[in-house]
Amino acid sequence: MSDSLVVCEVDPELKEKLRKFRFRKETDNAAIIMKVDKDRQMVVLEEEFQNISPDELKMELPERQPRFVVYSYKYVHDDGRVSYPLCFIFSSPVGCKPEQQMMYAGSKNRLVQTAELTKVFEIRTTDDLTEAWLQEKLAFFR
Repeated sequence: MSDSLVVCEVDPELKEKLRKFRFRKETDNAAIIMKVDKDRQMVVLEEEFQNISPDELKMELPERQPRFVVYSYKYVHDDGRVSYPLCFIFSSPVGCKPEQQMMYAGSKNRLVQTAELTKVFEIRTTDDLTEAWLQEKLAFFR
């Protein structure tokens, strides 16, 4: 493997938190924001939110640093059905340090596999994270 591509492990405590989050019973929107701990070369929990809208979530993401987000979103389908998809959102803003981007990009697939997620999206600016954007992305999975 190339020396430049760093694949970080997932913190065992974070793995357990993701497992519990996957089976949560609440019906509100919720998010887990994760970051790479460069010194430990590990993906760790940064913050957890309950009852958070996409617009509120956008305000919690740094504009110049990458982050991983697992977001449980109340999605109302065109036919009235309600589902609660778990979305993986990789926030990789333009203008962050290349070294940082590579650590995140190199760790993304392992984290997605660990969290067992299929709805995987990427944003290049925090402004992209809106309710309309998320609904458009999720409409693909009907």
